[in-house]
Amino acid sequence: MNTSILVVGSYEFYQALPKQIRQQTSFSVEIATSVDEASSWAQIRPPDILLVQASVHNSEKFCQWSKAQPSLTYSYCVLVEDRFEADLLNCTGEIEQTAAMLENIADAYVHFFWLKSNEAQQIVNNRLLLAHIQVGQRHCQKYKELIDKNNTLSTIALADPLTQLSNRRAMERDLPAQILESRTNTNPLSLLILDVDRFKIINDTYGHLVGDRVLQLLSYRLKHNLRSQDLLFRYGGEEFVIVLNNTDCQQALFIANRLRRLIEEQVFTLDSALNLNITISIGSACLQSLDDRGGITLLTRADRCLLSAKVAGRNCVMGCTEQLCEPKKLAIAR
Repeated sequence: MNTSILVVGSYEFYQALPKQIRQQTSFSVEIATSVDEASSWAQIRPPDILLVQASVHNSEKFCQWSKAQPSLTYSYCVLVEDRFEADLLNCTGEIEQTAAMLENIADAYVHFFWLKSNEAQQIVNNRLLLAHIQVGQRHCQKYKELIDKNNTLSTIALADPLTQLSNRRAMERDLPAQILESRTNTNPLSLLILDVDRFKIINDTYGHLVGDRVLQLLSYRLKHNLRSQDLLFRYGGEEFVIVLNNTDCQQALFIANRLRRLIEEQVFTLDSALNLNITISIGSACLQSLDDRGGITLLTRADRCLLSAKVAGRNCVMGCTEQLCEPKKLAIAR
């Protein structure tokens, strides 16, 4: 995709720019004749490079503003000096002015007196301006590559490599956001913790590769039997957490028991010679007003219900009442 340039200046200024910019074969160019127009445009479609005519009203303030905007972090701002009084500076004064501009205002500061330049000077001006454009292109490209790498690393860090589900770290990031959204919109929120019954026996009997395959198949079945608004995480080992949005206690118990029956009733086919009957136990809890923002107390209640389900004989669902949040067993339909 072409480098995007936002020119902030008059049409006369735009017409004086090098033809390599104006031809728009290598660049996607937009023009804003005022800083107000430029500010609106830059927030809607952040450009890679800003070319700002210095004689435009509030040009320096606009450059400073652009550097403070998170959406324009990677944009390379070139302040193009066209004010004739700047041409009167001596060498020392010009260096001092350039240093001040680079320290406080823009990424680059270029003198470009096209109205007073002869042909030879114009060629030099164009070359210098194009050189700064190339610097801006490299700056943006490296920044975007860095963002892509960071996004890739973040995705890897938040994904479970075995099941391809979001992992515990992702849950610790997402659960507080779900709790905040639930409370902001006054919608119910529930959480399930489920565990594969006697998973250690599967590993000890058939080996860890078979155990891994069981977890993969279980993840697939769970994922494809949840609603689009529900969030599924591999919590660790053979434990999984499901965040049920807009779901109260009774609805969560119904969903939990449906999942439990689904796993129990469908045989896990590992290969042509090995079929396993797998069951799960589930603990359910719903968000209450006194729960902390991070979800620790909510998780604790669900985990306590899971433990009660294990003690009760496994292959069952234990939930809590809305009033006391004491474990309450859901009858298993046979």
